[in-house]
Amino acid sequence: MSLLLAAEPTGQTWAQVGDLGVAFVLSALIGLERELRHKAAGLRTLTVVGFAAALFMVISQAQFGDSRVAAQVVSGLGFIGGGLIFVRRDAVRGLTTAAIVWLTAAVGMAAGAGLWLFAVVATAAHFLVSYGFTPLARRLSGRITRVHSLVVTYRDGEGVLRRALAECTQRGFTVRDLSTAADDGARGTATRQATVRLSVEGTGPVTRLAVELADLDGVLAVSAGDSDEEAD
Repeated sequence: MSLLLAAEPTGQTWAQVGDLGVAFVLSALIGLERELRHKAAGLRTLTVVGFAAALFMVISQAQFGDSRVAAQVVSGLGFIGGGLIFVRRDAVRGLTTAAIVWLTAAVGMAAGAGLWLFAVVATAAHFLVSYGFTPLARRLSGRITRVHSLVVTYRDGEGVLRRALAECTQRGFTVRDLSTAADDGARGTATRQATVRLSVEGTGPVTRLAVELADLDGVLAVSAGDSDEEAD
């Protein structure tokens, strides 16, 4: 009986291993591009997503002869995609990263099904969108919107914050997030200070905005930083 079981086909072939290898390589290429851009889902995440999707496809075809298992991959990816998308005030972030996770899974499923041409074309399309559309969008719009952080310390109770926010708007920046923390001034004086942390989105140099804010009457200190985040 054991000899008969050993002789029965198991549905495992070297061709399927090759399909998994193609899925691994293509998914890793997509992941490497995202890793170089310092995105949430990078090399390891996308390689695992694409390879796992290919494995599910191979298992589904080998054991069930259809795509019943593979069909659940699309639903399961909703958990990963949902975890990558978040809302900050009125701005939605992570949509592009979540979409690329779905694309990587589709590439893995295509490779796992032996549709290498589809998988390669989809991967090439990803790089075209990532590296070709960004310069194109820059030429069309003339700008790329980025998110910057500013920390402003000012004299409280003099309307300085209102003027600072107005200055941001006049300079073409949108205030996406704001948090304040009142702080008493030096002990023994009546001066009160406040610190506000701003997250601003715009196309101009944030250093120039920081200089303009520092020149406002009542502003004591300004520090600027770039969150290295593009508006997707």
